[in-house]
Amino acid sequence: MINRIAVLGLAAAAAMTSTLATAQEFRINFAHYLSNSPFVEVEQEFAKRVEERSEGRVKFNIVYSGGLGKDSELLALVGRGAVDMAAIVPGYYGDQLLYSKILQTPFVFNSPAQAIEVANYSFANLEPFQEEMNRLRIHRLFHQPLDPYYLTGKTDECKTLEGLAGKKVRTFGNEIPQMMTAVGATPLTVPAGDLYEAIDRGTLDYSFVNLGNVNAYRLYEAGKYSCGPGLNIAGHMVVMSDRSWSRLPEDIQAIITEEAANTQQAYVEWIDAATAATVEHIKENGGEIITYSQDILDEWKAKTPDLLDAWVKDMEGRGQGEQAAEVAAKWRELTAAAPAAEPTAQ
Repeated sequence: MINRIAVLGLAAAAAMTSTLATAQEFRINFAHYLSNSPFVEVEQEFAKRVEERSEGRVKFNIVYSGGLGKDSELLALVGRGAVDMAAIVPGYYGDQLLYSKILQTPFVFNSPAQAIEVANYSFANLEPFQEEMNRLRIHRLFHQPLDPYYLTGKTDECKTLEGLAGKKVRTFGNEIPQMMTAVGATPLTVPAGDLYEAIDRGTLDYSFVNLGNVNAYRLYEAGKYSCGPGLNIAGHMVVMSDRSWSRLPEDIQAIITEEAANTQQAYVEWIDAATAATVEHIKENGGEIITYSQDILDEWKAKTPDLLDAWVKDMEGRGQGEQAAEVAAKWRELTAAAPAAEPTAQ
């Protein structure tokens, strides 16, 4: 009888251990600089699918609007594991993300889809991109494809390049300001969350941000006119701390990897439909969209220095000229394969 009780006790303990292992929860704190809006719904679906496929073993805690750290702090926070995941804008870290930042270079990509295609190729095949992730102790999951950037302000002077001369325009990073100075505008760094007030008070004449965020932050209320498209780039990249990644079991890593790839494809497919819906919403709420002709875009590009070449020269001064030149050459090859996209008529 004693032996039978002991056996039953061991069996019960084993069953309890199995139940606890199955119910184990990995809480992933995901720091986001953007507000919670339909513009980030694809990332929310990513988190939901991982939770469902892991049968509750993984739970995401997504904190928006810089609640876990400012947009300028997130790279350091995720690199040291203070947060598990983060949405990182490469252009905000020009001296740290020396390679990733050029995914936000003006006049390189013909469309959001092409920017993502080049991003995926670069991180999968080009050593400098892989080494950059390793050095910063982060694991890239996917990139956000951005709908094109527009200038948004109180007047329609943005409809011509001459009208931008002397205007204060929001930019970020090292490369985008140069496309503004090329037409006589004054670039200013203003966080996305402060754009409404800056336009409303006249601190800025124009914001320069993608239409999705014009809509998310209701910038059409502060400035009626949006002129563009002026820029096609990759958006933020969603990354995980190497420290947090290494703590996950292999089956959970596999689920996250698969869903990240699915999300990347879904994001590209989502962006065109989302842009069309955004345009309609802006118009319905009193905003006016002014579309640049291809001639205006060609003129703007001609006035702007070759920023990919300028990046290579900067990298030469950092002792990485050869690697940068190889990256630039490959990018020119990849982007030359597709014809220039015509601006979408709005």
